[in-house]
Amino acid sequence: MAPLLSRLGEWVAPARMGVPFRWNLASSWVGQLGDGIALAAGPLLVASLTRDPSLIAAAAMVQNLPTLLLGLYAGAVADRVDRRRLVLAANLVRVVVLAVLAATIATGTVSITLLLVTLFAVGVAELFADTGWRAVLPMIVPKADLGIGNARQMSGFLVANQFIGPAVGASLFALGSAVPFGVQGCALLFSAALFTKVRLPREDDTVRPEQHIGHDILDGLRWIAGNAPIRTLTLIIFIFNVTWGAPWGVLVYWAQERLGVGAVGFGLLTTCSAIGGVTSVLLYDRLEARVPLARLMKICLALEVLTHLALALTTVAWVAMVVMVVFGAYAFVWGSLSSAVRQRATPNELQGRVGSVYWLGLIVGLLVGQLLGGLIARHFGAAAPFWFAFVGAGVTLLAVWRQLDHIAHVDGARSEPASGQAPVEATED
Repeated sequence: MAPLLSRLGEWVAPARMGVPFRWNLASSWVGQLGDGIALAAGPLLVASLTRDPSLIAAAAMVQNLPTLLLGLYAGAVADRVDRRRLVLAANLVRVVVLAVLAATIATGTVSITLLLVTLFAVGVAELFADTGWRAVLPMIVPKADLGIGNARQMSGFLVANQFIGPAVGASLFALGSAVPFGVQGCALLFSAALFTKVRLPREDDTVRPEQHIGHDILDGLRWIAGNAPIRTLTLIIFIFNVTWGAPWGVLVYWAQERLGVGAVGFGLLTTCSAIGGVTSVLLYDRLEARVPLARLMKICLALEVLTHLALALTTVAWVAMVVMVVFGAYAFVWGSLSSAVRQRATPNELQGRVGSVYWLGLIVGLLVGQLLGGLIARHFGAAAPFWFAFVGAGVTLLAVWRQLDHIAHVDGARSEPASGQAPVEATED
């Protein structure tokens, strides 16, 4: 048993990636479990307090609102302060807010207004914690291993946040509506304790000019605008999230109208995408070692286009489920690769700002896509958002196809295989 656990531990966090990465990964996985608990408990609490659809929608909206309002500001802050302290402070704020929420639930004084304010406060703290955390990873992981580092972090999201957490959260809610939020607070506290073990390399002592934080944000935007590969990658992220957000926003409607499935069938669709993601968790290292980055990026984006086409055409539930497995698999690989490429190309002092623009583009793209998807489905039918996504993503991919060769290997991206692996192709910048 001990040798098996040792091999598993080495696969999860290879020794070459260092002790700080292992502590960071453990902290991340525990925090993801806590957030996964809230993923189920939060909507259940909202539904227990109100049956007003507009208030239920508002509860979902306020969780994305901090990113829209403060995303770029949080990125600039992460580049100004000690990122380790930022992550710790933000998570401790989340713990305090959750403790207050749990206390109001336990005493029967919670209201929908208080809950909305609490969700917003937790969202703001989570925004700063996640922004600092994303900027920490490139500081503790060698550039060549950033793909694997991001894959391991995302696997924690997939398993702890999407699989285990919601089931635990729903079960805890059945014991008492305050229980899951208390447990989430404990998980975040434990996550913060683990993160205190992370030791960051010493920062450059170069004195930065004193300027308004707004100028810091503009400096980050100018850097992206002046770096063609990262500028193109950011646009790809935005456009592809618009095109995917359109059908994703009406997925349940499409499943009912086109596939004729009910709640169980719809749940199986989302489960299938998670199964695809788990499969990629197990295969990611081999893919990255054996397939050139540019080719892998092209494959992922091409599969995205074909996914839209397949789901636009099919009316058979089992076919849709197979397609969703493929979606989950390539989406995991793309997320790991695109993050690694961006981090490799971005100077350490800009990681927070560039990462925040990337994340803001993702969230805004999804929101715009969901709005468009609802309008398109209303006027042209349930399959129409998938046709919109197929055309939009396809045209975008054709436009950037040749540029992906340069994006994949910009400024230090991997061109040599890991030790013991067969050589892979590399593209010159």
